Amino acid sequence: MSRVALVTGGTRGIGAAISTALKAAGYKVAATYAGNDEAAKAFEAETGIPVFKWDVSSYDASKEGIATVEAELGPIEILVNNAGITRDAMFHKMTPQQWNEVIGTNLTGLFNVTHPIWTGMRDRSFGRIINISSINGQKGQMGQANYSAAKAGDLGFTKALAQEGAAKNITVNAICPGYIGTEMVRAIPEKVLNERIIPQIPVGRLGEPEEIARIVVFLASDDAGFITGSTISANGGQFFV
Repeated sequence: MSRVALVTGGTRGIGAAISTALKAAGYKVAATYAGNDEAAKAFEAETGIPVFKWDVSSYDASKEGIATVEAELGPIEILVNNAGITRDAMFHKMTPQQWNEVIGTNLTGLFNVTHPIWTGMRDRSFGRIINISSINGQKGQMGQANYSAAKAGDLGFTKALAQEGAAKNITVNAICPGYIGTEMVRAIPEKVLNERIIPQIPVGRLGEPEEIARIVVFLASDDAGFITGSTISANGGQFFV
């Protein structure tokens, strides 16, 4: 029987590429989304991947949504924590709401989605958790104190949980993408991309969502069973740890 994979924020951008790649690799995939019904339904129609709507910043909504997924597809054995938002502002202009919304989704969301799944993984002595962090969680980014703090927190969460899961055959790893050619990034003016962003990337181009997805597929596989607590940087050489 195919293993069940849940991808949060799995209907657009990097998340959509991850969902699609996992399905192609033979997993039964469920993709969550928070707000864009039209995009989610279009993704479901195109890929055949079922979509589920909830806000990962809510523990109760996450617990209820996970129960629905497992009732329809079976126990979740692969979890990709990909859902994320930005509320960028220079720190002196950042509001408590902008801070709390980003921390709530990008950091607390990992707890909210992982916690209801964790006991089942422990009981079955198998699990793969892949957390999508960011280059800006490694190096920081002006105007993103909230986002950088949350994504750095994701890395600490990964390392701590990996130690707890290891004896139960649960691996927990993180991926830190750099600038990836999603719809959002490609919407940046071409002049800004060509003069300010791409020159910072030694390979001379944006990454592709499918390149992140291939890392996820590997980390979800049995072949990656000896890799846990790791952070994989996929940024074209822009930043080294």
